[in-house]
Amino acid sequence: MRKPKIIVRGGGDLATGVIHRLWSAGFAPLVLECRYPAAIRRQVALCEAVYQGKTVVEDMTGVLIRNLDEAAAVWDKGAVPVLVDEDASCVNAFAPDILIDAIIAKRNLGTHKNMAALTIALGPGFAAGLDVDAVVETKRGHNLGRIIRQGYAAPNSGVPGNIGGYTKERVLHAPCAGTLHIVQDIGAVVEKEQLIAEITGADGRVTPVLATLSGIIRGMIREGYPVTEGFKIADIDPRREELANCFTISDKARCIAGSVLELVSAYARGHE
Repeated sequence: MRKPKIIVRGGGDLATGVIHRLWSAGFAPLVLECRYPAAIRRQVALCEAVYQGKTVVEDMTGVLIRNLDEAAAVWDKGAVPVLVDEDASCVNAFAPDILIDAIIAKRNLGTHKNMAALTIALGPGFAAGLDVDAVVETKRGHNLGRIIRQGYAAPNSGVPGNIGGYTKERVLHAPCAGTLHIVQDIGAVVEKEQLIAEITGADGRVTPVLATLSGIIRGMIREGYPVTEGFKIADIDPRREELANCFTISDKARCIAGSVLELVSAYARGHE
């Protein structure tokens, strides 16, 4: 089987689940990210390579590269290259066979069918058969991971999926604009209304961020990130026994990844 050239737009936790599945199956994706990624589950997000130069998620290493010429050396080492290219301006030069939009922006940030022979998008904001060739459902429930070839994924409800009986309480948003400072990081066990972070505004005023429920901090935006009011900054899992899962790819990401691998493998078999 000839390995198709693959671009994945986005290196957040769901995107990383997809990238890990492709990498595990022997494919060699190129990851495109923005200059300042804002992953909450940053322990399982390849986009952290943008800040650190290198990151490891479940034995898969992501390495920041400065240009396309550096990608081959990273692939030769069995790693995944991560390039800062928010607008996917390298598409013409790289000429991918497959492009996967895994930004999870809930809207289309510029991906279209002419970018590759096979285009795939995750979640709402795309019309399968019009914007891209296929859309993979990202909403938890019976249809999670379903491949859509005509039409749309379920619209963004604005309500996080139910975990341990909690939905919107699980996700914390910035109460004001400013610079975030971590008090309790990923993996910490916290009680409801415990201080987990602080936001320092432009005027020097410090606003506390309190836990909305008791549990484990599953996600926390990185230290020093400049947030706007309402920006997603943390995620709490009420299941205290799930500590190890803070550092592994989620069931949701693996389900979505399986559907993407199905599409990619079918393309590869048809273009041997």
